[in-house]
Parts: sequence; C-alpha cells; structure tokens
Amino acid sequence: MTTILFAVIVLFAALLQTISGFGFALLAMPLATLAFSVAAPGVMGVRIAAPLVAMTGFTLYAVNLLRYRQALQWHAVTRLALAAACGIPLGIWMVATVNETVVKLILAAVLILYALNSLLRPLLTPAPTSLTPTAGGAGSAFVLAGAGVYLAGFLAGLLGGAYNTPGPPVIIYGTLQGWPRNEFRSILQALFLFSSALVIASHLVAGHLTATVWTHYLIGLPALLLGVGLGAQVDRRLDHDRFRQVLNVMILLTGLVLIAQELSRKV
Repeated sequence: MTTILFAVIVLFAALLQTISGFGFALLAMPLATLAFSVAAPGVMGVRIAAPLVAMTGFTLYAVNLLRYRQALQWHAVTRLALAAACGIPLGIWMVATVNETVVKLILAAVLILYALNSLLRPLLTPAPTSLTPTAGGAGSAFVLAGAGVYLAGFLAGLLGGAYNTPGPPVIIYGTLQGWPRNEFRSILQALFLFSSALVIASHLVAGHLTATVWTHYLIGLPALLLGVGLGAQVDRRLDHDRFRQVLNVMILLTGLVLIAQELSRKV
C-alpha cells in the first residue's frame, strides 16, 4: 500500500513541478514522510523519505532542466550553489540527530510561511525584469548583491539536506528580485539538481541509501515520467497564475496537516 501511495505522490508532485518549475519536494517530502511514518510507526519516516525524495527529485530536475535549457543562466546559479553547498552538511546532520517531531514542525513552518508569502506577494512583488546583464554592468536588472543571495543559498542547502525542500528561500529571494518566469525556472532546476546531487552523495556516505529506498525509487520512476508527460501537456494550456495560486493553497494545507498530525499525537 505504501508503494502505491508513494507512486501516486510522485506522479502528482512531478506533474506540479513540470508545470510550475517548482513544488516537487515541497509536496513529495512531507507526504512521503507521512506515508512511511504511518506504514511503519516504529521507523522514523523522514529517514526513508529524505534520501528517496532526493533521488527521485534529481531525476526529475535533470529531465526538466532539458526543457528549460535555453533560458539557463549559469552565472546566476554559481553563488547560490556555493552557499547551498555549505548548508547541506548541516541539513544532513539534522536528519540523523533531530527528533522527527521537530523535523516535521520545522518543515510545516517552512511550507506555511512560503505559501503565505506566495499568496500575499502580489502586494509586494516588484516589476519583472530580465536576468540578462546589460552591457554597462551597473544597469543590469539581475542583481545578486549583498548577503541576501548567500543567505538564500545557505538556507536552501540546509533545507535541501534535511528535508529535500531547497526551494522556498530561493523562490522568495527570486520573487523579491523580480526574476521573470523562464529564467526563474531554469535557475531553480539547476540549483535543485546541484543540491540534490550533494544530498544524495551525503546520504550515500551516511548509509541512508537502503534497499527500501532503492526499491521505492525504481518503482516511482514510471510514475515520475508519467507526471512529466502529463505536466508538459497541461503546461501548454494552463493559466499559470491561477495554477500557482492553487498550488500555494495546497502547500499551505500540507503544512497545516503536518501540524495537525503532530498535535493529534500529543492528545
């Protein structure tokens, strides 16, 4: 039953990621954690879900990066990736040492804060601009100045290492910078691919890539490819602004469900 449920989670999360450019780990990680925790109450679900979602996500990001490769801006990814590499080891350490209740509540807080930011951001979002630098340099609309980009990258690495959700800090930062959609998507796929590769390597060293993880990964691949195919078809017809609002509501509800589950365990 858990295997089927995981395949369904991968299918819908991959569909959402393909359409919007993000959202796979935000949905797959908490739902997979819930699924494995319920299936095996004595097992820390996040320790199965974390490496499993990282491996599945890596495959998805590689496929989608091919779709967005024309808009890819490597110079934009560099600083974010360097900072993320510093945060990932701390995230991996948190998975192995921090109580699962704490992990779930932190993840729920991240989901809720991100969703609320996305739902309210029309009041705060600056006008979209191009990421392509101008000849003069100083007039470039793509600005990665100050500590903000490094903080966003570090937090992305920490969240990626611990919960496979590197997106929220970078998405929030990119929103504040006014990144346009195509460049936004390409940067996210490249950063997610880099982050998940480091996360997988860390899980390998830590001995988290068990037979259970590999089995569910292989079973989830057909669902992932189906989700990408369906998402590519829907992507050509869907109103993206409306869909992102629906996705943000789903992310918000996922965070609230995680909190509700932990509160119910205390009663």
